[in-house]
Order: sequence, then structure tokens, then C-alpha cells
Amino acid sequence: MKNFVKLLGLMIMVALTFTACSKDDDPADNNLFVGRYDGDIGYIDFNNNENNVEYGDGSVTVAKVGNNYNFAFGNNIPNLNDIVMSKGENNSLFFTSEGIGSITITESTLEITYAKDGKTWRASCIRE
Repeated sequence: MKNFVKLLGLMIMVALTFTACSKDDDPADNNLFVGRYDGDIGYIDFNNNENNVEYGDGSVTVAKVGNNYNFAFGNNIPNLNDIVMSKGENNSLFFTSEGIGSITITESTLEITYAKDGKTWRASCIRE
């Protein structure tokens, strides 16, 4: 009987360990989603068309500073900085800033459609 109780206790501990290490981590609570994402990026500046960057290959580097996120775009696209994020469903973050659009980030994907002050940023990237 003692061996059965020990085995049962060990099985419960193993199950709890796997549950605690699941992909259910919320990015608002940790730095799991900080890093470089590669894919398609683009930028439109309705105030100055010479600044436009055609949608195509590029990268976005995500950094977390306190509770805010910075998105550093490649291809001479201006960065999105100090974006306030809140917890979302399915390991996603959604912005709560003055801009219009959405930013969704998971452990392996980054999707951005964000417009502010006559400028639009787009990204559809993955992290390998």
C-alpha cells in the first residue's frame, strides 16, 4: 500500500510539472515572446509617400520594457515603441494604445496591422 501511495504521489507531481510548463504562458506575464520574427513586413506613410516600404521580406524584433513593448522593424521602417499591451486569449497580446488595428503575438507568430498618425505598419512573421 505504501508503494502505491508513493507511486500515485509521483504521478501527480509529474502531471503538475507538465501542466506548469505548458504553452499556456501569457506573454503579459513574462518575456517568452521577446525576440526576432522573420516574414513579410510593410509600411505606408500617407503624409509622405517617399517613406513607404513595399510589403515583403523583413524582420521585426520584439522587446519588452516594463509593461510596454517595442517593435523594431527592419527595411528602414520606423519602430513602434511604447505599445501598452494587455492579456489576451490563446497566448496573444492585444494593444491598448491610441492607434487603430491589432497586434497579436504568440511564441511562434507575430501579426501586426497598426495605424496611427497617418501611418500604417504591417507584419506577418514567424519565429523559428
